[in-house]
Amino acid sequence: MQLTLDRITRQVGASTWLYPMDLAPQPGAVTVLLGATQAGKTSLMRVMAGLDKPSTGQVRVDGKDVTAMGVRERNVAMVYQQFINYPSMTVFDNIASPLKLRREKGIDKTVRALAERLHIEMFLDRLPAALSGGQQQRVALARALAKNAPLMLLDEPLVNLDYKLREELREELAQLFASGDSTVIYATTEPGEALLLGGYTAVLDAGELLQYGPTAEVFHAPKSLRVARAFSDPPMNLIEADAVAQGVQLKAGPSLDIILPASTDLPASASRSLTLGVRAAALRVNPRPGDVALDGHVELAEISGSDTFVHVHTAVGELVAQLTGVHFFDLGAPITLHLAAQQAYVFDAQGKLLVAPQRKT
Repeated sequence: MQLTLDRITRQVGASTWLYPMDLAPQPGAVTVLLGATQAGKTSLMRVMAGLDKPSTGQVRVDGKDVTAMGVRERNVAMVYQQFINYPSMTVFDNIASPLKLRREKGIDKTVRALAERLHIEMFLDRLPAALSGGQQQRVALARALAKNAPLMLLDEPLVNLDYKLREELREELAQLFASGDSTVIYATTEPGEALLLGGYTAVLDAGELLQYGPTAEVFHAPKSLRVARAFSDPPMNLIEADAVAQGVQLKAGPSLDIILPASTDLPASASRSLTLGVRAAALRVNPRPGDVALDGHVELAEISGSDTFVHVHTAVGELVAQLTGVHFFDLGAPITLHLAAQQAYVFDAQGKLLVAPQRKT
């Protein structure tokens, strides 16, 4: 199924919720809508589903204009942040309901297989009210998957689940989506979730569609600072810099020069004022040949899972380094962070990407 949004907008009163945008999600694949709260993800999904009409523009399915068609007339499966289940039906019957409507065979086997993948097989005889919120959300997910609709919309479906279960279900969902034929639209605020699901990513910010493409491509080559900010967790480190004859010079002083390789020379039209973008994982405490050294002191060190995040005050500002493994640092202790110039992004004065790190092949 090919869903196409053609110059759609969404105006509510005096407020613009969606600015003019074109989007044609890849058929049969996962498209992640990535953006902060109020970026426009839910508004966009409601237009896709037919719950809201766009203020201007067209929604087409396989070339047919369905802009005026309501959600009941479209074959869509939806899962929201807040679970929606049939309260008088058992978990089994909730999941089986779309299968029964289609008069499918092998309903028992299908329901039990979905329940096992979502870790709710032990609740099949219970009513939804007897389950926790996270368990009810998994029931709603299973029912949506059972519907096997050509368009599946999931609005942050895992946000209310605990961390461990969320990690498990992300991997399960990625496999389920890959084995199905549905076009899946999945909204999230988490860059890591977009990377895990793969497929394609559309980055939204304040109602604008900033970039759309294969997830790895958008992550490694964000076309602007706004995209880079949305697709970095922790946030990308941003350092003010100037373009000089030798390359890029950090504004803290001439002793902190970063010289870009000849293969990534700045465009001749580049403005003098630049912003250097450095992902937290690109900063190290162990130097390598050719690294730039940034001296500072530890302001905060926090362990998250198998990584350690170190907040460092330096001459070029506050930087965050993401170190693999568990490390311990004393607050206020001196520390030197190291950076390879080839791992830095360069943005112009308007926030447009000029140079991206070369990807390993």
